[in-house]
Amino acid sequence: MLWVGDTKAGVEGQVGLQQQLQSIVLAQRGHLFGWVPVGLACGIGWYFTRPIEPDWQVYAMATGVGVSALILARAMPLILRPFFIIIALVALGVIVAGARAHRVGEPVLGWRYYGPIEGRIVAIDRSASDVARLTLDRVVLARVSPSRTPDRVRISLHGDPRYVSPEPGMVVMMTGHLSPPSGPVEPGGFDFRRMAWFSGLGAVGYTRTPALLLVPADQGAEGLWVHSQRMAVSAAVQRAISGEAGAFAAAIMTGDRSAMGQDTLRDLRASNLAHLLAISGLHMGLLTGFIFTLVRFGLALLPMVALRWPCRKYAAAAALAVGAGYLTLSGGNVATERAYIMVAVMFVAVLLNRRALTLRAVAIAAIIVLALRPEALSGPGFQMSFAATTALVAVFRVLRRFDQSRLPKWLRAVGAVVISSLVAGLATAPFAAAHFNQFAQLGLIANLLSVPLMGVLVMPAAVLAVCLAPLGLAQVGFVPMSWGLVWILGVADRVAGLDGALSHVKSPGPSALPLIALAGLIMILWQGRLRWTGAVVGLCAAVLWAQTERPALLIAQSGGLIGVIGPEGRDLSKARGDEFSAEIWLENDGAPVAQDRAFARAGMDTVDRISRATVGGRDLLHMTGARNLAALSGCGGADILVTDQEVDARPCLVIDINALRRDGAVAGHVIDGALVLETVRDRTGDRLWNTPDLRNAARNLRGPRSGLGAFLTSQ
Repeated sequence: MLWVGDTKAGVEGQVGLQQQLQSIVLAQRGHLFGWVPVGLACGIGWYFTRPIEPDWQVYAMATGVGVSALILARAMPLILRPFFIIIALVALGVIVAGARAHRVGEPVLGWRYYGPIEGRIVAIDRSASDVARLTLDRVVLARVSPSRTPDRVRISLHGDPRYVSPEPGMVVMMTGHLSPPSGPVEPGGFDFRRMAWFSGLGAVGYTRTPALLLVPADQGAEGLWVHSQRMAVSAAVQRAISGEAGAFAAAIMTGDRSAMGQDTLRDLRASNLAHLLAISGLHMGLLTGFIFTLVRFGLALLPMVALRWPCRKYAAAAALAVGAGYLTLSGGNVATERAYIMVAVMFVAVLLNRRALTLRAVAIAAIIVLALRPEALSGPGFQMSFAATTALVAVFRVLRRFDQSRLPKWLRAVGAVVISSLVAGLATAPFAAAHFNQFAQLGLIANLLSVPLMGVLVMPAAVLAVCLAPLGLAQVGFVPMSWGLVWILGVADRVAGLDGALSHVKSPGPSALPLIALAGLIMILWQGRLRWTGAVVGLCAAVLWAQTERPALLIAQSGGLIGVIGPEGRDLSKARGDEFSAEIWLENDGAPVAQDRAFARAGMDTVDRISRATVGGRDLLHMTGARNLAALSGCGGADILVTDQEVDARPCLVIDINALRRDGAVAGHVIDGALVLETVRDRTGDRLWNTPDLRNAARNLRGPRSGLGAFLTSQ
């Protein structure tokens, strides 16, 4: 009887557990759609973190798993269906990412090139060194066959700018240096090669000679008419509004930042106002919201129209049209495209008599963006914009439950601005800190002083200027617009100059950001008490971030610079040269200082371009220059020899220029008292964007289309 009782109790316990699980799943009904982009993102993330490029068998398997999961989902109990659907979405994410990576593939320069460069200007911006930078298509290189010539290259103009004033559509020629897009400056760092691959850039470089005009700009050329109009509008705006305010106005109206000064950009970043510069969700939302309100209330003033026509839907259609025009004029970059998709989803909901601002609308926008540009998942723009939007929708959904009718309208408006700035700032802070290694501590104050003016004055004035421009009265809008922009720039300058305005943080490990995102999603999307487990996940992410240890040793891919952690921070082997690597290393350490100051720190002994250090019990010798290397006997008593020259066999571990070019920059971690070295190639693996053999084999085997793209189109 005891055995029977135990069995009965066990059965009842199983039934009770099953009922509890079923009640938990049933509580999520109506809220599960928000997890659809999460499933896609997991599959996309899996694809991009693989150390080996998946072959067609992987995609065939993913297809089979996805289809099988969908079939099984229909036959499974209700509590299991969502899990099988998530599995199908993960498989779909893998396929979408792989298809996109193969579809955008173009030739990449495989060597350093110096010689004549000819091409048509398709984009103009400014480099980090504050000089004009051209993106060229229809590229012609001397002694390089068309099949090996990149479709697009990007060149910084360090030559005399008086010879030609670049315009879209011009065919220009110059003598310059080109090289393949560079890899990360340290293992786990930002991979420019991957971004260039998805942007269609096959080479980057510079010229110190003037750019010579071969063929004048054809303003009606295919694909360039819009860009030509964009640059013309930018020039007209800068003529109407002088100085940095005019450059700011051109940036927010057309996306052309080429006139923005580096000091202004630094102030905007330090005050957390850089988002006002990018044409993203704020600008698109302000513009389309203003148009929607203007058209709706304008039609409401006409009684016959207001009583017979659906004014709300006409206003939504007008806002959609204006937003599409803004997207086209601004160049259609990823951030603007993402912003338009989000507002389009909301206004389409209005047309369909649905609630506009919901988590479902945000999820639809995320699905569309991930389907079109899966590579955006790892970028700060995607992460920060959707983090801010999701958090704002969730918070204001909660606030709607409270009766605010007793509060004065002005107080409700002020409260909405304060809450929006606070919530958006908190939601985006960890992503901004992870990507940019800085946290604007006074950003909330700067945003409270600037964002309302952007919505109340700057954007409406810009619309007014555009509407009055055909009548020659654009200044009626540009004058008040300039007042608002001057104020915003003044706020940025004042806040950035305050003590403690900016703090710096070290780069997190690879798992910190995904855990932070998961924590936020659980707390917002999950229904029931289990949502508070998101706080535990977030705490785990914070602990992992805090415990992340920076590499004790870093070696630049050029072989000309090393950095060793010492008692005062990272000590660099030279005061000048390899500035980009030095800057990124110090920023990732969370302690950016001038390179010469880092060189003066204790940590290694440097004399006449020869540095010695002890890391993890291993003696390291770093030297640059052929003369120093020729005078070296053996390894000079060191366990590891690092040099920017080619080295023959030595009685120690040699990291020379050949190894660095092949495997990329090197990081050294001290684990259990021993030095463990890791290269960029160890971290990134062999992928389409960093392995010429993969690209060449795919192109030779499948012709113009390669990889998954050819496989899919051949079926």
